This record gives sequence, C-alpha cells and structure tokens, in this order.
Amino acid sequence: MTTYTRAQTTGASLPARKSPSVSPPFLLIIIMLMAGFLIGSAYLGYFFYVAVRDAVAYADLPVLPYVDLTLPVLNPVTQVYPNPRAATNPEASTGLTGEALPNWEESERVNILLLGVDKRPGESIARTDTMILLSVDPAAARASMLSIPRDLWVSIPGYGENRVNMSYYFGEKDKYPGGGPALAMRTVQYNLGVPVHFYVRVDFDGFRRIIDTLGGIDINVPETIDDPKYPDMNYGYDPFYIEAGLQHMDGDTALKYARTRATRGADFDRARRQQQVLLAIRERVLALDVIPKIPELWVTMAGTVQTDMQLIDILELAKLADRISGDHIETAVIDHTMTVDYRTDTGARVLLPVRERIRPLIERLFGTSRPAVAPTPTPDPAVLARAREEAAREAQRRAEVAAALQQEGAKVVVQNGTPQIGFELAVAEYLRQQGFNVLQFGLADRNDYPRTVIVDYTGKTYTLQVLIELFNVAEENVRRSPNLKSEVDVRVIVGADFHLPEAHPAQPVRVDAFIQPNNP
Repeated sequence: MTTYTRAQTTGASLPARKSPSVSPPFLLIIIMLMAGFLIGSAYLGYFFYVAVRDAVAYADLPVLPYVDLTLPVLNPVTQVYPNPRAATNPEASTGLTGEALPNWEESERVNILLLGVDKRPGESIARTDTMILLSVDPAAARASMLSIPRDLWVSIPGYGENRVNMSYYFGEKDKYPGGGPALAMRTVQYNLGVPVHFYVRVDFDGFRRIIDTLGGIDINVPETIDDPKYPDMNYGYDPFYIEAGLQHMDGDTALKYARTRATRGADFDRARRQQQVLLAIRERVLALDVIPKIPELWVTMAGTVQTDMQLIDILELAKLADRISGDHIETAVIDHTMTVDYRTDTGARVLLPVRERIRPLIERLFGTSRPAVAPTPTPDPAVLARAREEAAREAQRRAEVAAALQQEGAKVVVQNGTPQIGFELAVAEYLRQQGFNVLQFGLADRNDYPRTVIVDYTGKTYTLQVLIELFNVAEENVRRSPNLKSEVDVRVIVGADFHLPEAHPAQPVRVDAFIQPNNP
C-alpha cells in the first residue's frame, strides 16, 4: 500500500510573578525536579541540592534581599539569594492566577501545571497538546498527576466556553497578562476548583532531545501500535509502528509513543502513555550518573522550557524529592467515564465534563482543604437530551447533503494554492468525509492565492453551492468555464483564507485513497 511521507519537525511554560523566564541551569533543575517527585530518592534529592548550589554560584543573579537558605555544601560558596516572599516585595507573594503562593514553612500543597506545546511551520502561535496538573503535598509526603484531555469543554475566563487547550492559544494571541500560561492556569483553576501556583512549559523538540541526551528510555509497551497516519509537522504523515513488550526508545520514538492516538482508547490512552513516559524518564535518571551530563543538558534545555518558578521554590521542591516515595505518587486521567461526547453548534466534537464523577477524583488527588472555585456546571439530563437531539438532527442533515452530492455525482479536484505542504491532502480528506466525490488533488499553478477560488466546468449547481458555502467564497472568486466534455466538474483552488474547522484537524491521508489522474 502506498504511503505519503513528509519530513517531521516539532515545536514547547509555569506561573510567573514578574519575570516569566529562568536561566538554562535552573530549567534543567526544574525538569529534574519533575522526575524527582516520581523518583523520590535520596540520591536525587542530594543531587538537586548540589546542582542548585552550583548553578547559583555561577549564575549572573542580581543582588536581592538576603535570606538564609541552609544547603549541604562541599565547597562553601557565598551567595546572595533572591527571596520572592520578602516583605519588601509583597507582590511576589501571589502567582499569575492571583493565588497566594505556597508557604513553605507551613508545608502547604503546591500545584504545578505542565504544558506541552506544539507549533507547526507557518504558525505564529503554539497550541497546548498536553496538560498535566502535578500536585505535591509536603505535609503528607505525597504527589499526584492528573492528565486533562485537550478536548474537554470548559469555561475560559473572559472567553466563554471552548476546548481547554484553546486557553493557551487565546492567551498568546490576545497578549493576555501573563500570556498563554496565565490564561491556561486560570482556566484549569476555575474549572477544577483547585489553585494553580506555577507552570512549566516544554516544547516537543526539547522533550525529544532531553531523552536522547539521557541515552533513551525503557518502556514496557502494553500493546502493539500501528499508526500509518501519524502526522508529521508539515501536514504529511510519518507512519509509526511499535510492538508490545519491553522497548528501548530514543527521543523521537518516545515522542511518537506519547502522542499517537492509534489505539482504542485514543486520547485517553495517549494521556496514560504520557504518564508512562514520565515514569520511564524517572527510571533512567535514577539509573544514570546524571551529573556528568549537566553541561549537555543545559544546552539542550535552553529555549525549550519556560517556567515562572523562582529559586526559593526550586530549592524547597528539591528538599521534597527525598521525602516522597514512588508508591506515594498517584496518577489519573479524566477519561470517558467522567465525560460525555458532544458536538457543538459549529460541529466540533468535544468532551463535556461530568462534574459528579470528576469531583471525587479531584478531592482525592488535590485534597479538600479549600472550597472549590465555581467549576463549570455539568449539563442536566434535559440539556444532554437536547444536545443529543441536536446532534441527531445535524447527523441527519449531513446525511441528506451527502446523499444529494452523491446523486449529483460531481467530480471534484482540490488544488493547494498555499505554501502549506500537504494541505491539499488534508482538504481532500475533509471534503471526502463531507460526502464529496474527490477525484484528485494536487498543487495549484502557484502558492500565493490569498482567497479560495472555485472553477465550475459543467454546471453541477448543488455541489457548487455547497462548496461556495463551505469555503465562504465570494461571487467574484467563482469562475465559470463551461466545458461539457470535461472529466472534472468543479475545481477548488484552496487559498490562504481557508482553515480547516476545529472539528477536523489537518490529518494527512493515504495517496491511494483517491484516483490520481493528471491535474486539469
């Protein structure tokens, strides 16, 4: 079977007070802290102490109010440490969401939002592909991880209802105070009813390179995965296959394993695999002598990780790594048992949260020491019934349109008039799923069409009208070139104004899914 392969590339922040960026040495410490909570070993705890001490010793830090931090020292170093909790800097006592930051002396729980972001070539704003809320309870010496599905339908403060992963996008696009991380944190905090204190943002290219620097990871794959349509970054695809059993993975393989949806559980299985990868990184860090790799890891981390955690937070978290054992770390996923499939008015397929089922999980993972913060109400049975009726009517309408298109039998050609590599494949697949008879697809005569153009050859009026509405084509961009002998009825030259709807992410298709004659 013929496949269409493109080269793959990839593209990856936590709450900040005044400065949202941290120097590369501290970024390394943060990532290792994440692994440290999963390891809970005395070795890593000590490693964090020494690494932080040395990083501070050689970093170019401004002179800020002194605070006495007791660290184990091999070669004593005199250093003035920044203290964001100092009385002279009261603004630093709250994070991006306005929540009071943890009081380390009182062993208060700390919640950290981990964001994995992805940006395709030609896109100016990254989108969150992964959201995991990490919680550490110093008093109980326990930690937890909750994976949040990106299609969860929530209230985004100031933006209404949308997918949870759109919060980061809106924050970046509209220059929300604190950017995408701040709005993502507020959204998670509002809907789950738990405070979010910090964030860590990682891009997937950095994630891959970190694993390669560690020499790869070992994972026991529970089932064979065959994903011939694993997407690359250029709207093509890069087939992924891995057999069940113990596998040693490099960074590229681990990233594909963590991101593929080619299993029965789709996104929910994917979330569990991401947690499995984190645990595997833990095992690798524990087995290695990481210290010699610090210089290489520092270079790897630069530009791929962002956080708003400050030095005092890093130091206090480092102390906890020695206290939390592996069997005191709980992982969970908001999955199909806690959500309802739903199609929005725009046709987007999303997941409605079932509050009554999610609440016990939140209470178990994050404690009940504070009241919930007005989570998104779960629709009552009447609302769900209406939603199902609307979905049924929409399905019937689509079926009627598809039947009418089939009856008219118009042959459609799709041509890519944009610089997006492989966009013609994605649009052709989208139209085929709408019921159009896509005869072929390919490139247009040029790649700078600002607007989509439709050329009508044979007067198939129904197909033409549906395409005009679907692509929102103005009358001046509808060309009529009568040719009753033409083998093609309608040609669609896709311009830069067309974007695939959220309900249909740009997925590549097999070349052999269509007949491929020469372009007209």
